[in-house]
Amino acid sequence: MAMMNFDINDALKHYMSDPTTISTPEADGALLECENDPEGLTNPVINPVLNPIIDAVADNPDAMMRPQHVDSLQFLLKYTSVLPTHALSKIFDLVMSGLAAEADAISNDIDSPDEQDTLAHHKQLLEMYGFLLQWTIAAVEAKAAEKSSVPAARSRGKPKKGTKDDSWDSATQLQAALEVMCKVLKLKLAKIFLTTSERDTFIGLLTRPVYMILESEQRTKMTPIRMHCFKVLCVAVKHHGHGYAAQINVIQNLTYFEHLSEPMAEFLHILAETYDYPQLTDELLREISNKEFNSNDTRGPKSISAFIAKLSELAPRLVIKQMTMLAKQLDSESHTLRCALIEVCGNMVAHLSRQDERSENHKSQLNAFFDVLEERFLDVNPYCRCRTLQVYMRLCELEQKFPKRRQKAAELACRSLEDKSSNVRRNAIKLLGTLVKTHPFTVMHGAQLSRKEWQQRHDKVEEELNALQPPPGMPGLGGVNEANVTVDNDLLDEATEVGSPQKPQRPMTDEDRAAAVRKAREDAATGEAIEKLTLTRRYYNEALKFIDVLHDATAIVCQLLGSKNKSEVIEAIDYFEIGDAYNIEQNKLGIRRMLRLIWTKGNSDEGKGVQMHLIECYRRLFFEAPETFSPNDAANYVARNMISLTFGATPAELTSLEQLLATMMDAGIIPDVVVSKLWQVYGVQRREISRTQRRGAIIVLGMLATANPEIVIGEIETMLRTGLGSHGRDDLQLAKYTCIALRRINPVGRQAKESTAKFARLPNDHAVCRRLAAISEAINAIYAISKHPDTLCSAMIRRKTRQLLFVVGHVAIKQIVHLELCELDFKRRKQEKEKMAGGKTDKEKEDADELDLIGGTTEDDFTEAMAHIRERELLYGPSSLLALFGPLVSDVCAKNNVHADKGLQAAATLCLAKLMCVSSEYCEANLPLLITIMERSPDATVRSNAVIALGDMAVCFNHLIDENTDFLYRRLADDDASVKRTCLMTLTFLILAGQVKVKGQLGEMAKCLEDEDRRIADLARMFFTELSTKDNAVYNHFVDMFSLLSAGGRMDEEAFRRIIRFLLGFVEKASTSSARTNSPADRRPQDKHAKQLAEKLAARLARCETERQWNDVAFALGLLPHKNEEISKLVSDGFRVVQTAA
Repeated sequence: MAMMNFDINDALKHYMSDPTTISTPEADGALLECENDPEGLTNPVINPVLNPIIDAVADNPDAMMRPQHVDSLQFLLKYTSVLPTHALSKIFDLVMSGLAAEADAISNDIDSPDEQDTLAHHKQLLEMYGFLLQWTIAAVEAKAAEKSSVPAARSRGKPKKGTKDDSWDSATQLQAALEVMCKVLKLKLAKIFLTTSERDTFIGLLTRPVYMILESEQRTKMTPIRMHCFKVLCVAVKHHGHGYAAQINVIQNLTYFEHLSEPMAEFLHILAETYDYPQLTDELLREISNKEFNSNDTRGPKSISAFIAKLSELAPRLVIKQMTMLAKQLDSESHTLRCALIEVCGNMVAHLSRQDERSENHKSQLNAFFDVLEERFLDVNPYCRCRTLQVYMRLCELEQKFPKRRQKAAELACRSLEDKSSNVRRNAIKLLGTLVKTHPFTVMHGAQLSRKEWQQRHDKVEEELNALQPPPGMPGLGGVNEANVTVDNDLLDEATEVGSPQKPQRPMTDEDRAAAVRKAREDAATGEAIEKLTLTRRYYNEALKFIDVLHDATAIVCQLLGSKNKSEVIEAIDYFEIGDAYNIEQNKLGIRRMLRLIWTKGNSDEGKGVQMHLIECYRRLFFEAPETFSPNDAANYVARNMISLTFGATPAELTSLEQLLATMMDAGIIPDVVVSKLWQVYGVQRREISRTQRRGAIIVLGMLATANPEIVIGEIETMLRTGLGSHGRDDLQLAKYTCIALRRINPVGRQAKESTAKFARLPNDHAVCRRLAAISEAINAIYAISKHPDTLCSAMIRRKTRQLLFVVGHVAIKQIVHLELCELDFKRRKQEKEKMAGGKTDKEKEDADELDLIGGTTEDDFTEAMAHIRERELLYGPSSLLALFGPLVSDVCAKNNVHADKGLQAAATLCLAKLMCVSSEYCEANLPLLITIMERSPDATVRSNAVIALGDMAVCFNHLIDENTDFLYRRLADDDASVKRTCLMTLTFLILAGQVKVKGQLGEMAKCLEDEDRRIADLARMFFTELSTKDNAVYNHFVDMFSLLSAGGRMDEEAFRRIIRFLLGFVEKASTSSARTNSPADRRPQDKHAKQLAEKLAARLARCETERQWNDVAFALGLLPHKNEEISKLVSDGFRVVQTAA
């Protein structure tokens, strides 16, 4: 039968241009009939043609050379898009099995001398099978891609009978085909393909499908297929000269297929390790090191970066040889590539740390990589700085600790905490936490990092060293006297030495020898002890240096707890938790500061995440006892921890702690047994319990009662016996917190609505009320036993007067609160009554409304009655007891020279302020007096109270205070920092809540941005940050603020510039945020604001009288994105030119 003369070059030429142009004249007639109607190529048509070919090839692979067989297969492959998958699968099996059989035949014939004439025939068969296999695999991959891109089950109809297209999985056949390729590549192909071009052409038939398979991300994820692909390529590169072609293909894959970055690194690793062929990796790395990427190209660098990073992880030995070349990419414009090089340096350090070698070259390499990493802490791109921190985190986990480099990393991480990028700061916190967890100072004294303990150890070693050192002037141990070291060697000439008198030496006795031996041993032991202590001291010094860095970092992390980036806040929380485990003293401060995060707004997932993270952190720190503890010991442990949280806490911290504990109580985190333990600590009558413990117990119980009032309802007798009994008399703070806990019995406001506990108010003759109102009758006893009872009672009267005035003021305030609660209760009962009457008919409702109008009380009537009581009855009613004290308090405050007692004046001012919040008439009459006190009182506390009082009055009687706000703003310049801080907080509330109108005084608040007190400066920054969220508030008041700040040139120029830069930042941010919106109309107002502000400021240039004024205006204009050429020219002309023009 005639055999086909197959020309591989011609076939490839047509295939590469267009496979459908390949001529198939000898194809079976049944197939040719479907040439114009490919849809007719169904299994019934194809199988009668395909089955005989399969049988023939199975009998002898040479049968494929028959023209009708080859053309029939090529015809079918031209129409694979419409070919049934069953038929394509049969063609795949046919070509595979034929190629495998041909490989077996060649293996038998290639070394046989008698069969050398058949090699040309085998060559043609291999080329034909290779060509058909390449085409078939391409068809299979096209079919798979088509199948994955078409949604499944688009049709609701039943599938056609006899088709199993959806069930065919070509992965198994692909794997078998790759195995056959490996089998072929193991042949001695050099004997068959005598020229390089012939060999390369054939190798290309096998490798081209492999690269095509790898282009599919889905195929690459399949480990068996990926490994078989690598095997084919490795054999082709190692034994058949495919290296250069592979290099080109790898670069193309990295350029166009991102998913191949890591697989290509894996391929090169296998090629180098298993097949001992590192040359391809070397060539690729050299080529990559010389590549230059366009700054707009993001895809190329990203893929190359992932490849280099993975390769350095898998095969660091190969990469380290080319690091000199790769290091050039550290100067690349692509930050992605720089990130990859940073990661490579980290992998190189990890690789070198695992080596046993410790040569100078090894050390120099390590130092070089560490130097690069330390430089990258200052990379211009935040992503690179983040990657550096992340690399150091991994290096911290290495067995080799690199103490000196860790110290440097800690210092750099501490500096990075002040980075402008929140992502960098967050990673810096994580690195510091990792450095703490993996620190190397665990050998001698465990892992704790208490500076106090380490300093004590250091001092002890220093003392021991000093004790062992010889006294000054004595010869050193085994050394030369320091005095001799300075002798000029020229003096020690030969004549001098000869002329020196020689001391006659007597022979050594046995005792002398024994003494000399003992002396030598003692000297050796002392020298060894000194050396050991010196090393220990160095160890302690390094530990102290590390702890000092952590203390510095902790202060900065405390500030980061207020970051707007919630993930950064969460990292800060974790850092403090880690530090607490290692007993770092400064971390206690951070754990306290964390409490305020309980107020983080929970209207977003991030906000809720911070709250939950804080609660979990506190639960682990204070509410989880060691597993070895019994239930009773665990309850005692938790109770002690809860009490300790109150020690030394500020009022603000106690308020946050109350919210935290109430939240935890609601969540069921605090068990009842712990509450019982707290009551035991509070109520125990033994004197061994300290005041702070007993006080802490009732503080915590009062906090828990905000969530569950039942906690205190059942323990009234305990509080009566303890806090309001003998212990309370000895400790007034205990009595105070007991009263606070009692107040929790009846929740108010939102808590009243949420609470299910019901408690009837106590009658006036109840023991609690009597105890609270009782007055000691010690006066009789004083006059009975005291030598000078008048002096003692005078002091007591003054003290009691102060207390009386305090009680009067506080009663007045609480009476207002009581009236408001009565009004709310009336409205609530009326609403409940209306709900109960919901079932009445319209006629009955109308009658009830008429009755209400005639004899009932409406809500408006009740409100008016409460207002009348407050305004006219409490301070001016004929039967009101408080009315008697109004004139008295005013008189005491006005005649401060007569009533000169400092405590009395403080109490009287506070009482006056509270009474002024009751009645607008009383407030108006005494407002000048209060303002005078606020201005002139020498007591900072009195001035602070007056400031707070004016703030309260601004809410109660806004019309009276609105015209006097200038007096409030003046207190921002008070000499006392506490008064300034109080005033700033008061004004912040009033302005942000809209209680007072701003009339150009914001400049005074802007000055606080540069206050020496950090807390005041932080409060001012917070105020302007919140103010910027209002409608153009900073823009609207900027010119007034600028005028006040620049007036007279009294403010330091640098401080002025920092303030202006900060304030204009809000105008720029608003403009930037608007620029991100889709609507150009949204952008115009902000651009207009910047332009208008620039025009207003530019108009001032001509009116500037001094160069400082001109510089101030020019600086502000330079910060505004006005884009006005006239203004720019005006500024560039300078001060003198402008003044002349004026």
